Amino acid sequence: MNKETIERIRRFTAERDWEQFHTPANLAKSISIEANELLECFQWSDEEYDLEHVKEELADVIVYCQDMLDRLQLDADEIVNKKMDQNERKYPVSKAKGNNTKYDQF
Repeated sequence: MNKETIERIRRFTAERDWEQFHTPANLAKSISIEANELLECFQWSDEEYDLEHVKEELADVIVYCQDMLDRLQLDADEIVNKKMDQNERKYPVSKAKGNNTKYDQF
């Protein structure tokens, strides 16, 4: 996300004095709840869904993830790149390309 969007999320939270409720556990619960609301968009069909509703629920997940990053003083680029390094080792192109098998079953 760009800096302006991140600052908007932070300002929204600060103006409402919601930081006091943003414990890591509460934020993890909120991320899970919103992710399940996103999943609900596809409950009865993989092809027929309301894209606007999907965007709203996905945005909720992203906002709570940014709140979690802030609470734990984490850098999104740093943690994502670290995880991608791990994923690239676990799923080498030579074994994983076009294959949905879990890494420990190659």
